[in-house]
Amino acid sequence: MDQSKNTSSKPYSRSVVYTLTEGAIMVALASVLSFLSLRLWPQGGSIDLVMIPLIVFALRRGAGWGVGAGVIYGLIDCIISGGVGYGWQAIILDYAVAYAMVGLAGLLPNKPVAAACLASVTRLLIHIISGVVIWGQWMPEEFLGMNMTNVWFYSFLYNGTYMAGNMILAIIAVAVISKSTSLLKVQKT
Repeated sequence: MDQSKNTSSKPYSRSVVYTLTEGAIMVALASVLSFLSLRLWPQGGSIDLVMIPLIVFALRRGAGWGVGAGVIYGLIDCIISGGVGYGWQAIILDYAVAYAMVGLAGLLPNKPVAAACLASVTRLLIHIISGVVIWGQWMPEEFLGMNMTNVWFYSFLYNGTYMAGNMILAIIAVAVISKSTSLLKVQKT
């Protein structure tokens, strides 16, 4: 029997290959955009456009694919930005898990602005937790002209300063994309 005509022997369907390709392109685009950033703090945290391609991919392909792309991007960003020197805990929380949360935008495919908010807030929550459990021991006595006595408040201020900018950029970009193109049209895998 000729196996070349047997379609069940194909390991992946065409739509899965398209989705993987689209995800790779969006992760690559996010990686390129990471070089165009406004770095606020010497210890990390920047305002950039990185979340936009990840949110677009999650909205098009769903939360499962979005979370996967976020993890891959986070690990690539960790390598590119030198985050591996901070230890495995930071690699997991500040990179893999934080960017995985961006993929949760796929939970709200018909509400792109709410999806961008969800992606931003959940990423911020992971950075706050990381700021407490990993970086809290280095909390300064003063930050932004205020005395720091609570590590949760410090972590919220530190991470909130750059994540507010990222959230605003993501909301504006996703709103414009959703109104002016069909790029956010949900794709079935």
